[in-house]
Amino acid sequence: MDAVEMLLLFDYYGDMLTERQKMCLDLRYNQDLSLAEIAEELGVSRQGVHDNIIRAEAHLQKMEAKTGCVRRYLQSRSAMQEILSCVAKLLDHTDPLVREAADQIAAAANSIEE
Repeated sequence: MDAVEMLLLFDYYGDMLTERQKMCLDLRYNQDLSLAEIAEELGVSRQGVHDNIIRAEAHLQKMEAKTGCVRRYLQSRSAMQEILSCVAKLLDHTDPLVREAADQIAAAANSIEE
């Protein structure tokens, strides 16, 4: 799993982790620190940091497997981009009613993304 996917999982399910796991993941993925740097920052062993990160990642992946929130978010985002791409083509249409409908679709799509 790449860092971007892990950050999404962390954003969605991070509150379900222990404080130590949250700190380890934050330092690893948000601040891009090495295991040694995290260990020094937290005053624990490098192995302890590694173990915390492995457990936290496994927990986040388990939560995603059960709920699928991140998968559904990514699917919705992809569909929304496709909708907005089609709307952009309609905005160039010569018929003002088509352009007006395209504006309404774009406004509705953008309100969903907020």
